[in-house]
Amino acid sequence: MENWRKHPLVFWAFSLPPSFWLVCFFLVPLTLVWGYSFSEKRGIIDTELTFTLDNYLRALEPIYLQILWKSLLLAGAATLICLLVGYPVAFAIAFASERAKPWLLLLVILPFWINILIRTYALIAVFRSRGYVNFAYEDLWNLANWLLALIGLGELNLLGERFVPMNLLYNNVAVVAGIVYAFFPFMVLPLYANIEKLDRAYLEASLDLGAGHWRTFRSVVFPLTWQGALSGIVIVFIPALGAFFIPDLLGGTDSQMIGNVIERQFKSANDWPFGAALSFLLMYATFFALALRALVAGRRGAGALDA
Repeated sequence: MENWRKHPLVFWAFSLPPSFWLVCFFLVPLTLVWGYSFSEKRGIIDTELTFTLDNYLRALEPIYLQILWKSLLLAGAATLICLLVGYPVAFAIAFASERAKPWLLLLVILPFWINILIRTYALIAVFRSRGYVNFAYEDLWNLANWLLALIGLGELNLLGERFVPMNLLYNNVAVVAGIVYAFFPFMVLPLYANIEKLDRAYLEASLDLGAGHWRTFRSVVFPLTWQGALSGIVIVFIPALGAFFIPDLLGGTDSQMIGNVIERQFKSANDWPFGAALSFLLMYATFFALALRALVAGRRGAGALDA
């Protein structure tokens, strides 16, 4: 801080450009959208700022609360799967050899090199009726039928007369799978950062004292890496809650999320005030999640200092 006071010109030279960018391209557009949330629609494209709360009250109608509740469930399920799968993956990377570790991290971040929309379209080729999953399932079905015929049970048609592909696309399961596929690296990276700093002597001491692997994870590993898990949960859950193109491409009519409702208000319905109100309700929820994370982190940190 003293160095900045001695050279104020350097401080302003470095701080003004990003501040200008933040104000012009983040705060100003955000303020405009916030103003739209208190406006009324006066025509096809006209709106008037009346400081009304009708848009927020409309968002509390049962139909929108039901969609919001479904969005919370789908985003929560995807976040939980990312957490359960992310811990073993992060552990495998952290405990890998120094030569293999960069390559494993590269595999985690490699999907970022491809546009997320293209990756979501690729999942359609994987999950559709004539997709790769059903191709593998059909091969297994034919193999099982051949084995049954080999032992003389082929005429019983235990597996059915013909192959029936699994319905993997245009449902809630496909939406959750798409969210997990899109945001899984955001869970692995903060977990890896915390596990990498973990003192392995604690693990060895726990195992030497007779604790099993699950007891060691529950009593030693998780308390020392919970901040990475909490960061991953926030980073995955917030964008998953507002996702709209994943349920639009992979989900059916019963798999629409709140992000799809917001997208339709700004495009097809042309109701910007209501779309802005829904957007800011999600933003308020985001601020609440971040504040809750800071509160939990502060209490855990204070407890650790008291101990």
